[in-house]
Amino acid sequence: MKDISFNIDGRTCTAEKGLNLIEAAKQNGIFIPTLCHFKQQNPLASCRVCTVKLNGRAIAGCTINIEEGMDIEVNTTELLDTRKAILEMMFVEGNHFCPSCEKSGDCQMQNLGYETGIRFTRFPHLFVERFIDAKSERIIINQNRCIKCKRCFEEIKTSDGYSVFNFINKGNKTMVSVDYEQEAKLSESQAEYAMNICPTGAILVKGKSLSKPFGSRTFDQGIKGKTIPFNKINKNSSNGQKKRVATTSLAGCFGCHMSMLDIDLGLLDLIEVVQFDKSPITDIKKFSKRCDIGIIEGGCSNTHNFEVLRAFRENCDILVSVGECAIWGGLPALRNTIPLEDCLKEAYLDSLTSEENETIIPNHEDIPKILNKVYSNHEIVKIDYHIPGCPPNSNHIWNVIKNILFEEEYAIAYPEFKYD
Repeated sequence: MKDISFNIDGRTCTAEKGLNLIEAAKQNGIFIPTLCHFKQQNPLASCRVCTVKLNGRAIAGCTINIEEGMDIEVNTTELLDTRKAILEMMFVEGNHFCPSCEKSGDCQMQNLGYETGIRFTRFPHLFVERFIDAKSERIIINQNRCIKCKRCFEEIKTSDGYSVFNFINKGNKTMVSVDYEQEAKLSESQAEYAMNICPTGAILVKGKSLSKPFGSRTFDQGIKGKTIPFNKINKNSSNGQKKRVATTSLAGCFGCHMSMLDIDLGLLDLIEVVQFDKSPITDIKKFSKRCDIGIIEGGCSNTHNFEVLRAFRENCDILVSVGECAIWGGLPALRNTIPLEDCLKEAYLDSLTSEENETIIPNHEDIPKILNKVYSNHEIVKIDYHIPGCPPNSNHIWNVIKNILFEEEYAIAYPEFKYD
């Protein structure tokens, strides 16, 4: 069939008439992201990550078959932000704990988060408790991670043509179900294929670990040579004096502080230009002067965390959240799907290590009160910048800090920008 001409972002492209836009754009060196589209499938249009504008109207790109003279917008500022917002909503709607997910590093949704430069979400995480179905013979369905893309519907069939996956319920209670009888008919390779085509870690096969060493996972390196630019926050000239830095750890594990110390001998260079104030690094308990920058590790889990966070906002010109716990709650936020009362009961009354007739939930005026959930820092105070990772590596942290304080040019190397 003869090729026809069409326009993408003002550029003339050519492809075979009737070809799906996702494939036609790819042939012309233009990438349109999607989490549901497969080349051989009918358009699913379920994830909407491929949203484009056709003749000025927003539409899922995977539903478009190209025709002569089409005028398509793909990478405008508005559309790039729309895709980023869609991905952010996917992250907050599900319980996507990247540091504890078997598919981290091989997750297509996580990779698109890297590609779009998501450092934090503009929407609050929902932390809705969802069902994990492990009744099947081989397959586990983790509803916390499912984005309802419908790939498994279309791709996974038994040898005699029966569907294995389908939707149950309606509205925001919709979830993927498994036909146990048909699932039992799947071969081992078919079950593994179901796990591999899932764009998140929602489908797993029992006994088949996806864990790989860092550096060997699918999306660890990204596009060779690609960097993620860092936008300067403000002009903060040094005026010849050392910059004053404060750090703290809230509801976290101190892993981000350990990562900061991994700069090793670089600390000797750092202390030539930076002076640490209130920080576990110096063991200074109170602010002695106003600080240029405050580095916060960990989320806000109790009343003491809340007070420390407010004090840092009041005494620091710039606040930076470092690590997953600070940015959205991280692993401590695993308790957010459980009522606080049940969480305390499990920890103090029903624990395997509790002695009979010796159980009590601690309650004293000197003990900080536990909040109803673990909050991200930017839900409590204004945070100026976020450095994701669990933990981010030392070069990432300190290069960003130097950029903020001394306006050094800096772009994050792709392998350094991680959520785990």
